Amino acid sequence: MENEVLGIGSRVVHKEYGPGVVIQVKSNSYLITFMEYGTREIARSYQGLEVIEVLEPSDDLVSLEMIEQSLTRILRTFSDIQEIVPIADKWRGGTLILKPSNPELKPYEMPIANFFNKIILIRDRLRVLEQKVNSSNLPDDEKIVLQQYVTRSYGSLTSFNILFKNKSQSFVGEGGR
Repeated sequence: MENEVLGIGSRVVHKEYGPGVVIQVKSNSYLITFMEYGTREIARSYQGLEVIEVLEPSDDLVSLEMIEQSLTRILRTFSDIQEIVPIADKWRGGTLILKPSNPELKPYEMPIANFFNKIILIRDRLRVLEQKVNSSNLPDDEKIVLQQYVTRSYGSLTSFNILFKNKSQSFVGEGGR
């Protein structure tokens, strides 16, 4: 099997593990699923494989690392979350309690950090919306109207600025733009 490169789907017989099928080709090894022993990684240089059927390797093989890099780049480009936003130290570990006026009803409690994360998601989605409006093919007058709604939405959320550790990451409404 010297210098022969097996493609995915190639059938082999291993001296110890018996018959198997190549399910992944790596730079220095094959991932082979064996009938009785499951999936094992075998070095491409290993001489104990008898090749039963060779399938040609694809020209467009991609490594797991290349896939991870591509997915990371895609997620950063199209994800709602653009940056890590820390909560102010005084709120860390705190609890938000919503107490109904009716004493027979149970108050609702949630960690302030969870509430803060929801606020950040809203902010980041507003940013994405703003970017989409700016890059759209809408007429300029319609863009301006939509941008004003986004700006007013930011303004409506300024009450939550007390939760931000870094004031530069907090909401700014019409007065601050």
